[in-house]
Amino acid sequence: MDNLLAYMLMALMMSMLPGTDTVLIMKNTLSHGAKAGRFTILGMATGLTFWTIIAIFGLSVIIAQSLFLFNTIKYMGAAYLLYLGVRAFFAKSTLSLEAVHEESQPSTDVRAHHHNTESYFQGAISNILNPKTILVYITFMPQFINLNENTNQQLIVLGIILTLIAVGWFMVLVYLIDHLKKWLNKPKFQTIFQKSTGVMLIGFGVKTAI
Repeated sequence: MDNLLAYMLMALMMSMLPGTDTVLIMKNTLSHGAKAGRFTILGMATGLTFWTIIAIFGLSVIIAQSLFLFNTIKYMGAAYLLYLGVRAFFAKSTLSLEAVHEESQPSTDVRAHHHNTESYFQGAISNILNPKTILVYITFMPQFINLNENTNQQLIVLGIILTLIAVGWFMVLVYLIDHLKKWLNKPKFQTIFQKSTGVMLIGFGVKTAI
């Protein structure tokens, strides 16, 4: 591999740039807690792992070169983001911490499990259906691959590094959001944030489609 340090810095910069993953993680952490945020990150890591495996088999290049396959993934991803955005925009306001504590423990546990599972699948599906992820593997990673060495091994290492850097950054983000949550747990703020999140996700969906 060539210029591994440069690759790691670029991967960190790409992870820190606000995007769909950032919005989803912030939404789920503020709405359902740090654990839901971490499950979103786990789903995101699953999506990146999926594309690493696809890249190893050379399918990412085939998908990128096939206009039909690429557009299918693109429009499915756009539709999913639009769905999440509309759902977030019209959802009822998140319960306050006081209201959560007043609920019975079994009901709270079931609800938390549902939110964690849903957060995981949101992170996974949004990454698997994100055409930008395909482009990362066919345009960004090859610049750091030495063709005189084993290409598949390099793809595995680069994919793992990208995933670990993204996971690390988003874990920090979840920690910061959860730490500030007691100040952000006002119904008015949550309503504004929820509507804003919905608009941003819809915007990402439209941007993906066009």
